[in-house]
Amino acid sequence: MSKERKRYILDEDQIPREWYNIQAEMPVKPLPALDPATKKPLHASDLFHLFAKELCEQEFNQTDPWIKIPEPVRDMYKFYRSTPLVRAYGLEKALGTSAHIYFKNESVSPMGSHKLNSAIPQAYYCKKEGVTNITTETGAGQWGASLAYAARLFGLEAAVYQVRVSYEQKPYRKSIMQTFGAQVTPSPSMSTRAGKDILTATPNHPGSLGTAISEAVELARTTPNCKYTLGSVLSHVSLHQTVIGLEAEKQMEMAGEYPDIVVACFGGGSNFSGIAFPFMRHNFTGERKTRFIAAEPASCPKLTRGRFIYDFGDEAGYTPLLPMFSLGHNFTPPNVHAGGLRYHGAGVIVSQLLKDGWMEAVDIEQLESFEAGLLFARTEGIIPAPESCHAIAATIREANRCKETGEEKVILFNLSGHGLIDMAAYDQYLSGSLTNFHVDDATIEKNIRQIEH
Repeated sequence: MSKERKRYILDEDQIPREWYNIQAEMPVKPLPALDPATKKPLHASDLFHLFAKELCEQEFNQTDPWIKIPEPVRDMYKFYRSTPLVRAYGLEKALGTSAHIYFKNESVSPMGSHKLNSAIPQAYYCKKEGVTNITTETGAGQWGASLAYAARLFGLEAAVYQVRVSYEQKPYRKSIMQTFGAQVTPSPSMSTRAGKDILTATPNHPGSLGTAISEAVELARTTPNCKYTLGSVLSHVSLHQTVIGLEAEKQMEMAGEYPDIVVACFGGGSNFSGIAFPFMRHNFTGERKTRFIAAEPASCPKLTRGRFIYDFGDEAGYTPLLPMFSLGHNFTPPNVHAGGLRYHGAGVIVSQLLKDGWMEAVDIEQLESFEAGLLFARTEGIIPAPESCHAIAATIREANRCKETGEEKVILFNLSGHGLIDMAAYDQYLSGSLTNFHVDDATIEKNIRQIEH
């Protein structure tokens, strides 16, 4: 094993110069977002009041497959990109599998996750437009930390609403955001009308990404020279994340292999899109037949048990109506430690791809995810984020199938972040106090019926 190459890293001049826009090449385009009041399709200009204009143009661009990465953004990418592609020899040996397992290590970014790939361009476009303040939401805190850092890079003031349960579970993520000068508020809060309404109805509400989005959007609407930013779900976020898969393509070529299976954890779709979309374009042409697997928590199973409907992206109903697989915007996920995956809906692009059969989805129980994360840590030396543990668990399932069949399939998964700020969750798992959460069908069906009505 010592003679085998472990890591593949691209030179700086090989860092992508363009993002891949999968919307331009999808066999079936995503359905349009709708204005909640008129139920008519939205256009880019309809969102100029909320997002930076160039981000709105990217969101609605269904014609250009390649979009140039601005040089100031690419220069910032050079701080940590390319990220390594790593052969997981230790995990392969522990499993006794015939599969070849690779992972893209996005945990090496300054913030420890893939989220910085979109935070930098979003802050850049806001600064270019003359914006002075930006708001956002965050679940586990990876996105909030990345946005706080990116805001500091471009001299912007950032306000972050963090899901209350994660705010309490992961205090050091709050500290990271504050280190870079961001204002951090647990959501739901009494600082917005949306937060007050939610807390009035449910005083001990643990928060969700839906509640935090509502508050961040409201603050952006009511603050002069302020724009809203988002860490997942929307199409321009998926676009920025494709640097992951574009690098991985070149690195897999260096390794002399091509993935039969691509796996990523799934909350709203940012890291799944990033690793999967560049490879998926070859499936569209028939050149390849790669399988793409999104691994979501069993406690928030929008892809595996949700319904494809038009729904709001937030709890208060401030956002456009999005065509997506959803559990209902009023669904409150259980308090699992994978805070970044506690979102009720899926991005519109991923939802359309799942609907059309270009990808698959599996759900993972919390205990299975931590069991997988612990094995990965002990064999590869990296403690993964609770979100990433879901991708590892799904990878292990596929590797074990290869062990049974003797097939030498190539599996690539995205290690979306490290778990060094999530050790309280590992403490609970190691002590035996961590549990699974069950979401009953009746609750899901009730939420869906309310939306459809």
